Amino acid sequence: MVPSGWDVKQLSDLATVTSGGTPSRSKLNYWDGDVPWVRTTEVQNCHIFPNDVREFISSEGLKNSSAKLFPAGTILLAMIGQGKTRGQVGLLKFEAATNQNCAAIILGEEQFSEFHFNYLLSQYQNIRNLSNSAGQSNLSGALVKSIRVPVPPYSEQKKIAEILSTWDKAITATEQLLANSQKQKKALMQQLLTGKVRLLDDNGNRFEGDWKEYQINDLVKDVKRPVVWDDEDEYRLLSVKRRSEGVVLREVLQGSQILTKKMKVASQGDFLISKMQVVHGASGLVSKEFDGCHISGSYICLIPKNTDVLNMNFFAWFSKQKIMYHKAFLCSYGVHIEKMTFNFGMFLKEKITIPLLVKEQEKIAEILTSADEEINQLIKKIYLLKQEKKALMQQLLTGKRRVKA
Repeated sequence: MVPSGWDVKQLSDLATVTSGGTPSRSKLNYWDGDVPWVRTTEVQNCHIFPNDVREFISSEGLKNSSAKLFPAGTILLAMIGQGKTRGQVGLLKFEAATNQNCAAIILGEEQFSEFHFNYLLSQYQNIRNLSNSAGQSNLSGALVKSIRVPVPPYSEQKKIAEILSTWDKAITATEQLLANSQKQKKALMQQLLTGKVRLLDDNGNRFEGDWKEYQINDLVKDVKRPVVWDDEDEYRLLSVKRRSEGVVLREVLQGSQILTKKMKVASQGDFLISKMQVVHGASGLVSKEFDGCHISGSYICLIPKNTDVLNMNFFAWFSKQKIMYHKAFLCSYGVHIEKMTFNFGMFLKEKITIPLLVKEQEKIAEILTSADEEINQLIKKIYLLKQEKKALMQQLLTGKRRVKA
């Protein structure tokens, strides 16, 4: 149902829809010029700024190919691309050329490009489905021209776009905070886990003294807590994701649904290592939330041999370093990196250098855990902002909720 004062038209009725081109790669003088050349990989449901462009063509390349120079305000739509690329849109914020895999939508003066960009953004999945319904895997210029869009009065288009831009600014600002926090965490890990920077103890004095080298076998031991089976009981199986996510809940099953009997019980503070994915950093600490959950025989479960020597939270952070991934790789075998098997016995013979004082280990772990929590809060905030904008788009871009221009 079209709101009063709105219309619905095809893109071809509102805009010139064309595409770009690629100068010959064999002509070196066609490339490395000063004309920005946008590829579909830069069209990622976003505004496109000069810093986003990775390739440039020359004025000769522009003249001697089907490439065209498009004005700021042009909406680019990826017609071809693997994965998520096809159907994504980008709004040019400067004058640039594009390749032939991008449809360039140049709106007339009576249309507000930010409004139509947001509408096409909201129709991502529907636009992707156009290619499937036409019996081909890619979009075409004809399909793009046939896309039907709502057309409010210009003043209303502008007001809607202004409202949505408020959310865009909040999302962008939070994403920048996230990027800064991630860089800070990385720097902290490099400094604190190697002893380049020493923290203060509870009395305000900086930790001193050399760190001590240990064989991993002297610090940790593999613990096995066999499951007492009952087919009627519920079993919460854990899994370890690569590098970032750590220990997560895999699934909940009844005992009768589990095909393997090689199961163990995990406790809070256990450090889990995946035998099959350890070279990719598949390890992590079991949180309080997962205390008493279950793990399969493909996981190694470690606890400290002496808590006066090793803090396990510190060891979990220490294990996230590239040098530890490399040690795990050296202690693995197999012809394909995705299917390598971990030799735990060999890994235990590796040596690491850590703070002699457990209190210093604890302080390091506290700082890094705090940085991680800040990052997780920012990720959550970005998700919520995007959900709010998505809900608002569904209301404003369809006219279900009207604004005063």
